[in-house]
Amino acid sequence: MADKEYMRKHKESFPVVAICYDFDKTLSPDDMQAQGYIQSVGYDIPDFWRKSNDLASDNEMDQNLAYMFTMKQESEGKVLFTKDTLEKYGASVELFPGVEEWFERIREYGTEKNVIVEHYIISSGLKEMIEGTSVAKAGAFEKIYASSFYYNDNGVAVWPAQVVNYTNKTQFLFRIEKGVLDINDPAVNESFSPEEMRVPFRNMIYIGDSDTDIPCMKLVNSYGGHSIGVYNAKTKDKSKVYKMMRDGRIKYFAPADYTEGTELDGLVKSIIDRTAANEALEALHYKYKIERIKADKGSNDEARKKTDLLIALENSRSFTTTHNVIEKLQAIDEWSFDEKEILFETAYNNSQVRYILKDLDVANFYKKLLKSVRAMTPTIQKIKDLLENDN
Repeated sequence: MADKEYMRKHKESFPVVAICYDFDKTLSPDDMQAQGYIQSVGYDIPDFWRKSNDLASDNEMDQNLAYMFTMKQESEGKVLFTKDTLEKYGASVELFPGVEEWFERIREYGTEKNVIVEHYIISSGLKEMIEGTSVAKAGAFEKIYASSFYYNDNGVAVWPAQVVNYTNKTQFLFRIEKGVLDINDPAVNESFSPEEMRVPFRNMIYIGDSDTDIPCMKLVNSYGGHSIGVYNAKTKDKSKVYKMMRDGRIKYFAPADYTEGTELDGLVKSIIDRTAANEALEALHYKYKIERIKADKGSNDEARKKTDLLIALENSRSFTTTHNVIEKLQAIDEWSFDEKEILFETAYNNSQVRYILKDLDVANFYKKLLKSVRAMTPTIQKIKDLLENDN
């Protein structure tokens, strides 16, 4: 098979904020399938979902595959099950207040703050229906990650092309982080240094409404990003967002009203403001840190050895390299506070360290380091919390 050349996004001169959305009950008040399609095949909405869910439970089938199969099966003799048909159903999907104007307005706000704002859909719903909505047709989304069908030469859906469920949603966050957006691009598995990440997790916002969003919310939160739970402003039912807040899945919640001047509007703009300021400081911090490290290289052999190891850990692009560097770091007994701070910042910012923080050798090294820390900085506290967290 010939190697395919994929289109990839690269780090920008300005910081990028990626706002990722679920769709059903996040941007729309109801499931997209329940806004025309289910009725067109002669089902009451509860009966359709009962049939689909029973199919899944009786056959140990993914619930999303089950609803896709049920849609196709029940359309036979009733609805021409094509991409065009599904897009037409999507065109009639109701959107929450303010959604129509939201995406461009928030992009423009980011531009005013020298921040690039990109909008992404990560949904278990149908891509074809989402593509049929007015906002998608207007170019609101950088990329739509959702379940979809494969179509034959006659344009009729014959097989699932992509299935997105609540656990595999997280892979798309890593694609966005690295700018590797094509779902088949294997570069998502390649190692990137923290400075190469196009959209660091700290610059991600995830907006969702329910349990199906929890893996993404937890991932974004745990790496310094911002997860927002939304609820229907008409029903005012906050039970789900209260639970997500109680369980530490979200940082904020607001009514799903995207109109200018609403709570959600102000919240997202505040995050953009914070990102603009934070990224300017991050750039300065990195510049000064590199300058100091280079200056340290001019000192004695022991200092140069420590500096080389600090740089090696910071630039580690694989778990194997991280383990090798940690082994050498463990042989050093004395660290200055600045050096300790760099070690903790690297553990937090470099995914090749952070993802294996609880591996025995890495955990032991950082636990020993923690015992010698007298001043607890925010980053050091975060690493301490990660090591103590059993989840």
